Amino acid sequence: MDLSRVDFEALRRQFDKGKKHTEAERLRAAVERKVKELVRLNRTRMDYEARLRQLIEEYNTAAINVEEFFKRLVALAQALNQEEKRGISESLSEEELAIFDLLTKPAIELTEKEKKQIKAVAKELLEKVTREKLVLDWRKRQQSRAQVRVTIEDVLDKGLPEKFTPDLYRQKCDVLYQHFYDSYSGEGKSIYAKSPAA
Repeated sequence: MDLSRVDFEALRRQFDKGKKHTEAERLRAAVERKVKELVRLNRTRMDYEARLRQLIEEYNTAAINVEEFFKRLVALAQALNQEEKRGISESLSEEELAIFDLLTKPAIELTEKEKKQIKAVAKELLEKVTREKLVLDWRKRQQSRAQVRVTIEDVLDKGLPEKFTPDLYRQKCDVLYQHFYDSYSGEGKSIYAKSPAA
């Protein structure tokens, strides 16, 4: 089941006339797959994973019935579809959105001008690091890792709004370095690269 193509009204009718537990389980599996994929691409989406786990726990402990479970799964599925489209509304690619989210979450009070500034930083950082610094086996060489770290520090230092205190700046440098370390293996290989089968 591809959540982005689901007609939720038709799904609801199917649920009402069919085997409710089976339909709820199919939807749960689809939501679980979507949550896993979205979190893999952007770790700031962990709250969706927590919401799903709590929902499943409530259902398994009989705190909610199958109708309520299904209703909340539909709401979560719709929220996931909105989250998946957020990059488009922000005019950012999935990779840029992950960097933008790492810079702005937990929520920082930002003006529209500051948001634009951070979007520009996200785009510049992604471009500089992926094009210039992520060489083959960059994670194994201390010098290559240091170059990635320095690039992150330079781009953030020049581009972030003044609202980012020195402590917050250092924290964001650490978070972004870890993001690049975890997500990019070098030479165009990353969690964002499409597999040949895709």
